[in-house]
Amino acid sequence: MSDSTHVSIYKLAERWLAEDKDPKTRAQIHALVEAKDKAKLEALLRYPVEFGTAGLRARMEAGYSRLNQLTIITASQGLSAFVQREIPNACARGVVVGHDHRHNSDTFARLTVRAFLDRGFKVYFYPGLSFTPQVPFAVKQLGAACGVMITASHNPKDDNGYKVYWENGAQIKPPLDLGISQCIEEHSLPKNWDFESIASDGNVEDISESMLDAYIQATQVLVQDADVNRNTRLQYVYTPMHGVGAPFAERILEAFDLPKFVPVAEQLAPNPDFPTVSFPNPEEKGALDMAKSLADKMDIGLVVANDPDADRFAAAEKQADGTWLSFTGDQLGTIFAAAVLENMRNKGVPVDKVAMANSTVSSRMLEAMAAKEGFRYTDTLTGFKWIANELASMQKDQGCHIGFGYEEAIGYMVGSQVLDKDGVSALAVFLQLAARLESQGKRVGDYLEEQYARYGYFVSSNLYFICPDPAKTNRIFSRIRFGEDGQSNDNVERTNFVRTHANDVLRYPKTIGGFPVSYIRDLTVGFEMRNVDKLTTASMQVGESDCVPTFPVSKSSHMITFETRNGGRITMRTSGTEPKLKYYLEVRNSDNDRTAAAADLQTIVRAIAEELVQAQENGL
Repeated sequence: MSDSTHVSIYKLAERWLAEDKDPKTRAQIHALVEAKDKAKLEALLRYPVEFGTAGLRARMEAGYSRLNQLTIITASQGLSAFVQREIPNACARGVVVGHDHRHNSDTFARLTVRAFLDRGFKVYFYPGLSFTPQVPFAVKQLGAACGVMITASHNPKDDNGYKVYWENGAQIKPPLDLGISQCIEEHSLPKNWDFESIASDGNVEDISESMLDAYIQATQVLVQDADVNRNTRLQYVYTPMHGVGAPFAERILEAFDLPKFVPVAEQLAPNPDFPTVSFPNPEEKGALDMAKSLADKMDIGLVVANDPDADRFAAAEKQADGTWLSFTGDQLGTIFAAAVLENMRNKGVPVDKVAMANSTVSSRMLEAMAAKEGFRYTDTLTGFKWIANELASMQKDQGCHIGFGYEEAIGYMVGSQVLDKDGVSALAVFLQLAARLESQGKRVGDYLEEQYARYGYFVSSNLYFICPDPAKTNRIFSRIRFGEDGQSNDNVERTNFVRTHANDVLRYPKTIGGFPVSYIRDLTVGFEMRNVDKLTTASMQVGESDCVPTFPVSKSSHMITFETRNGGRITMRTSGTEPKLKYYLEVRNSDNDRTAAAADLQTIVRAIAEELVQAQENGL
């Protein structure tokens, strides 16, 4: 769609009504025009939904700013044109398309297929419900040019999404998103709304059974001891959170020779309205309550869950005192990493050729494990587009074996069969570990304690401040970065890094909560330095090629990381989708002294609020 910034809102509505062929969304815009509801029309029509590295995600309703048949068609027209232009032999290699159970997902998927067919593509299609990892798996398995999954994961029920995978089977990363976005703009007039005829098109191949069989076969490399799995007395409750996961969980558990799950019956069947949960994310407080209640009634000590599109995994375990331990995303990451390392060692993989990664806002415990055990480790920016692509590069360029990757938001990638988070394989690997521990008279919680004893204790706090005023958010970060109004006289001991090329002086705090700052990384202005507290000069000139971060820099958002000499690590960033100033805090105590770690954590939590954000002064 051409620039709509200065067009009358009623002209935009007229354009929409001329282009849209869906009676439901046409009726919505028509009614708003009749009611002269300019505010709502502005919200729906003025700014097109943005295509980013996560693809598209928005509420389902009429308008260029939302997800609907028209915006799905134009996105698919643009994507297919970009893929055809950028990837050799793309049409013959084909595209993989799948969808979950959300409202409109089936229609959106079929419209996507239609657009790719019109450009001459072979289409590998999952016509029934699929779980998200099936699409990247098939892209890699079939050598397809790209993949599209229609899903909004664990978003609210009125949302949907359009997730794109590149030819290597991983999510797209910059600058591909910009190229795709430009192609969507160039193909913004919807052409073909006939999705029903794809059923008889010879260029569409149903891969539901063949790719599920191939996926199950590929995950067999993750089986550690089939005899232990087969003979375990382990019992557990499972919920797919009203999503698509149950039949796929059944298949992989059978292939691993693990016992069947006890289902939360009310949450077993796919239901796009998610009627028993306020928010369909197993990470949310209270989301596992029904599963825990059923487990209590049946005297079962373990609960496991997938999110609705089954790319995430969560677990909770009843402890010796009868209380439930809901594992955090980082705790599960530690448990998986230790189990994967054991399995790879048992299979004869050299430890120094094992690669693991996590996001920079996830726990540093994985880094501590790598330092002690000797496997290759790296951290990445947030999101599996970075984690998976980095691990794939380590495999290709360094000859590494992909072991494990994760992010603290309960996303886990075990092995290399899927270059994205995969809640189904994670489910099987976790239950396999639980079965082995059960045979030894242990709980999973005991296994986690063993890791703390070996690598040190890590305690975290991930919170946020609500700040709906972008100008105020900018001022808060400016004060952290440059001092009060760019001055050095705000009674805080600060660095004095002079950057002539940028015409600024970076004045970060030298202490946080009284603890010396040892490391700074600022991905907004492009600065990274270690051993900050060891500097002997009061002021330092920083050239344009000095202290350049290894991570990509983006001036469009704020992201600063500090490490303190006592084992603290703080990452502060703005949210791209919500009016939030988020922080991720972790403290490590190498001696496994939990009291000291907890005390240090609380000191830094207070310092973030009082010293860095000045929450009270800023009304946050």
